[in-house]
Amino acid sequence: MKRRELLRLAAMSTATPVLTAATPVLSEAARLLTAAALSAEPVLPSASGSGPVIDTHIHLFDPLRPGGVPWPDKTDPICKPSLPDRYMAMAARFGVVGAIAIECSPLKSDNQWLLNVAVAHPAIVGIVGDLLPNADDFNDDLDRLRRDPLFLGIRYGNIWDRDLAADMDKPGFMDGLKALADAGLVLDSANPDPRLIAAIRRVSDQIPDLRIVVDHLPHAPVPTEPAARDAYWADLKALAQNPHVYIKLSEIPVKVNGKLETNPHFYQAPLDAIWDVFGEDHILFGSDWPNSDHVTSYAQTFSIVRSYMARKTPAAREKYFWKNSIAAYKWKPRNAGQPSL
Repeated sequence: MKRRELLRLAAMSTATPVLTAATPVLSEAARLLTAAALSAEPVLPSASGSGPVIDTHIHLFDPLRPGGVPWPDKTDPICKPSLPDRYMAMAARFGVVGAIAIECSPLKSDNQWLLNVAVAHPAIVGIVGDLLPNADDFNDDLDRLRRDPLFLGIRYGNIWDRDLAADMDKPGFMDGLKALADAGLVLDSANPDPRLIAAIRRVSDQIPDLRIVVDHLPHAPVPTEPAARDAYWADLKALAQNPHVYIKLSEIPVKVNGKLETNPHFYQAPLDAIWDVFGEDHILFGSDWPNSDHVTSYAQTFSIVRSYMARKTPAAREKYFWKNSIAAYKWKPRNAGQPSL
């Protein structure tokens, strides 16, 4: 039913300003209709259709803390406390039972801040922090942080003015990533482009037992020049041969001419291309909340993802929404509502 018709019916249902004894109470259906009409977000089913959901990509920060935060900028509309209680109050109705918090600060001290927040909120099943693999104190910091089972790994890529393709040739950098692999921890990438994908392939080739999660792949610009495009897909296909490499379908929603594209067919071909390369055992769900609010609401983000996944088998949906996240991150349940293999 179109929004205009919902608004008309809702207005009819609430036209009487004062209830009397003779006024019938709105039916449950009418109340839901009114709520749907007046809401800016669609009313969605409370789950993925395949059981619980683990969101593998959210950001936590508190710009009200002393000293503020490196990101987001104070002029950014999302610059307000983004903490687990707020996230779960919004996400739980979509079946989300847990999330992994990904670093959004280059400050070494913020690894502990993020861990402290996670420890206090069982909905957070783990964090991915930020360390420089070639720093003199990398091994000491890694040994200290990994003592907390909620510390799952680090992120490195096109973020904080870093360049994996160049940095991996610096003395000690690959040694640091080897230590990460030896510790059983994960490397998340950030903001992919063809150059970063090529660098991740090099890392995977040199340290094949390192678990790698490529974030935001649907958002990566695919080259249009034939040779560059072929090289890009060749790198992805090579990465897909490593059973320790995972892809995160995050940053999916797109605006076209300033308007959110909601037609599922718009997303099908590019997502199918990724799915066909990596298969159902190596693809994860991530929302990128609250950064995703720059494009659209969590409800609409989930709706787009759910529409795409509706074409998959129930087993594939289970893998995407939670099972593969355990294989990729090795997180452990923290409450009875979180699943385990």
